[in-house]
Amino acid sequence: MKYKSNLERVLVENNFAVTAEVGPPKGADADKVRVKGEILKGYADAFNVTDNQTAVVRLSSLAGSVILLNMGLEPIMQVACRDRNRIAIQSDVLGAASLGIRNILFITGDHQSFGNHPGAKGVYDLDSIQLIKVVKDMRDNGVFQSGDKIVAGKPDVFIGGVANPFAEPYEFRVDRLEMKINAGVDFIQTQSVFNLERFNIWMDEVRGRGLDKRVHILAGVTPLKSLKMTERMKFHVPGVDVPDDVYFRMKKAEDPQIEGFKIALELIDEIKKIKGVHGVHITALFWEEVIPRLVKESNFLPRP
Repeated sequence: MKYKSNLERVLVENNFAVTAEVGPPKGADADKVRVKGEILKGYADAFNVTDNQTAVVRLSSLAGSVILLNMGLEPIMQVACRDRNRIAIQSDVLGAASLGIRNILFITGDHQSFGNHPGAKGVYDLDSIQLIKVVKDMRDNGVFQSGDKIVAGKPDVFIGGVANPFAEPYEFRVDRLEMKINAGVDFIQTQSVFNLERFNIWMDEVRGRGLDKRVHILAGVTPLKSLKMTERMKFHVPGVDVPDDVYFRMKKAEDPQIEGFKIALELIDEIKKIKGVHGVHITALFWEEVIPRLVKESNFLPRP
C-alpha cells in the first residue's frame, strides 16, 4: 500500500502513534525551529507546526514545516480558518503539497481578540468542517471548491482535524466529530486530556457510534511545568478541563515540574488502555526538552 505519509503508515498499520508540537518563534530565526527539531528527532512520528497559535503572530506554519522537512522530520502543518479566505487556503494546500508536506491539520483558530492584534479582522470564510471537505475534494476528486478542475497535480495529503471532548455543550462534541469524519478527516488530535472521566465518557459515545473505526484518534497530553501554568490552564484557557485533584497535586508539590511529569506519565498509561484511541499528541508548550524522557518512560521507543 502506498501511504501519503509516515504518520498514515504508523496509524494504518495499527501502531500506537506519537506526535509532538513544535511552536514557531515570534520572529524569523529558523534556528529556533531547528533546535526544537533536534531535541525531538526520533521521538515522534510527525511534528505539528502551529499556525499563529493563540492568535499571536509567529513564523508561518508553512515555513516551519519546510524547515523540519529539510531536517528529515515529518511535519504536520496546521492551517487556521481565522486568517485566510478559501482562495488563499487552497493555494497554501497546493503549495505545501508541492514542497513535500504530506500532513495538514485544519482548525478554526483562536479568535483574534485573544492575541496580540485584537483589532485584526477575522476572516473565517470557511469553518474547519467546510475546509476539510474542500481539501478532501481537492485530493480525491481533483476539484477546487469552485468546481474548477485541478489541472497540474492533486494535493496528496493526510487530512487532520481537532476535537475537544471538554467544551460545553458536551452533547454536541461527538456530533461535531462525526461531521468532520463525514467531511473527510483522516486523523483527529484532541484537546489536552487531564479529566480522564470526561474523556472516557466522550470515547464511550465515539465507540458507540463506531466512529473510532472511521478515524484515527490521538489524545492530547500536556505535561504541566509549573503551578502558574496549571492555574492558567485551569482558570483562563477556554475548553481546557483541569480537575481539582490534578490542580491540588500541583499546588502541594515540592517540585511542580517533577509532579507535572508524573501526572503526564500516568495519563499516558491510562490513555493507552482506552479502546479506540490510536495515539497521543504531546504538546509541551515551549518545554520540548521534556518530551524525549516522556516518550522513553512511556515505552514508546523505538518508533515503528
